[in-house]
Amino acid sequence: MRKILTMVLLSLLVLGLVLPGLSLANERVIRPLYILTRPQASSPDEFETVRLLVDAMRELGIDAHYRVMPWEQMADVVWFERDRWDATGWQMVARPERLDPDEFIYNLFHSSTAEDGYNFITYVNPEYDEVAEAQRVAVDVDERRELVLRAQEILAEDAVFNPTVHPMNSIVFNNQVFAEDSVQEMAGMGIRNFWTYTEIQPIGDQQDLVLNSNDTVQSINPFYISGTVDSWITELIWDRVMRMGKDGLPEPWAAKSVEWLDDTTIEIVLRDDMYWHDGHPVTVEDVKFSFEAPKTGQVPMYKPFVDVITAIDVVDDSTLHFHLERPWAAFETASLAKLNIVPKHIWEPIINDLLDSPENAETVQEDAPVGSGPFQFGAWRFAEEVVLEANPYHFSTPNVERWIVRFIPNMEAALGMIQNEEINFLAVYLGDTELLNQRVEADPKLSMVSTVDLGFRYVAFNHRRPPFGDAAFRRAMAAVTDRWLIVDAVWRGYAVPMDSIISPALEFWHHDGLDWPEGWMDEARAILTEAGYEWDASGRLLYPEGQVEELDPMF
Repeated sequence: MRKILTMVLLSLLVLGLVLPGLSLANERVIRPLYILTRPQASSPDEFETVRLLVDAMRELGIDAHYRVMPWEQMADVVWFERDRWDATGWQMVARPERLDPDEFIYNLFHSSTAEDGYNFITYVNPEYDEVAEAQRVAVDVDERRELVLRAQEILAEDAVFNPTVHPMNSIVFNNQVFAEDSVQEMAGMGIRNFWTYTEIQPIGDQQDLVLNSNDTVQSINPFYISGTVDSWITELIWDRVMRMGKDGLPEPWAAKSVEWLDDTTIEIVLRDDMYWHDGHPVTVEDVKFSFEAPKTGQVPMYKPFVDVITAIDVVDDSTLHFHLERPWAAFETASLAKLNIVPKHIWEPIINDLLDSPENAETVQEDAPVGSGPFQFGAWRFAEEVVLEANPYHFSTPNVERWIVRFIPNMEAALGMIQNEEINFLAVYLGDTELLNQRVEADPKLSMVSTVDLGFRYVAFNHRRPPFGDAAFRRAMAAVTDRWLIVDAVWRGYAVPMDSIISPALEFWHHDGLDWPEGWMDEARAILTEAGYEWDASGRLLYPEGQVEELDPMF
């Protein structure tokens, strides 16, 4: 139909019945573009940031819009309908295994993870792939650091995403319920972390740790994490061979010891005091299965973290040897401290049944998930709360009786609930942090700890859908994103401007001299003009000569 219309308009042009240039210019007008965002009540920082970018895009002559979606719907669209959306507000949350730069450098942007992995924006750059691969095998830490710095430079040169901020992680707890010195601070994570959850000490009758989340749980699945709160729950229900310690370094957990026999062989000796929540002992066969299952193709999210493993040998009832295809500098952090150990007697039949199915293990939801971790599944009331109960048979039994997360999408409601003691740990607050600080200072039972977050907020561009596949267009979007305004107006100063996926909290790995456009409208227009974009008489942005719009709007 579009081709027919073009031919008709060209014929009319020959006959002098339309103005010269009108028909082709109309074909080159960029379609309406939509940026997805969570609702203002549940994520005001994301909503306001997206709104500011949409306003700037309109000033550039783009018919831009924001589209509000609840988290559950937005996550499904972004992850499972990768050809459908244009751009989205997004966040990468702080997780212990992300203290090593590998997950962000490799898994978020390497082309091998684009089809159904973390690279949901589909960034493909052979030069970048080479650098991302090289940093994985660089044993010398200084050599690896140079490669990590170069990777950050390429991402900035290509303006692969639109960075906004690294938040200040401001967490509030009730100091009349918990001993202040039992709250644990972790590098890049603040006090909202695994060690706080397992070591926090009640000092009165209240024995439950009750916290909030602005997002609901998508699934409780050891092979799939769709968001922030999912990750909190999975690391408590399921054990891992290693865990990231409070100092940000991996340490043995389910393993009694982890020893490198050479650059590609790791010996793991399993603890002998571990049991699944259904009473079965945890065995070396469970560990072996947990790392082999992703290789079946049924666990795409975790496949990149096991691809380097060529074989796992069971030496005896407590010992395994992992053999790697090549040295991998981040193996302990990005694999041993990331993958959940699952019970083979439960998951092997599930995986086998899925082998001939169009679905995979990410779609599975157990009625009562079974792990071996310090907390065991208690209850899940959808869109209300998840209750985990302390595992009395765990080698590190928590001090609290229950860990309860309540889903409170409205930030004002969450703030009221920490004050009236309906919750006692404000794990997420995305409202005005200065207001939060004022409330804490006025209430002696509340304490707040603020640290620069390992995670970050950004706008993800879908490279599958023009014009976001064009680095020049993406650089223009970066130019009109005022990060200092976002810090001051949206975050009230409780954030730092983002220029890299590596947080300044990780000083050794962070590149502090990246070249991002910051010249606002003048620079954006100059970038677009140099790339061949034009504006029609009514100020609408046009694709470069010879490029026409081929996609329909998302909405």
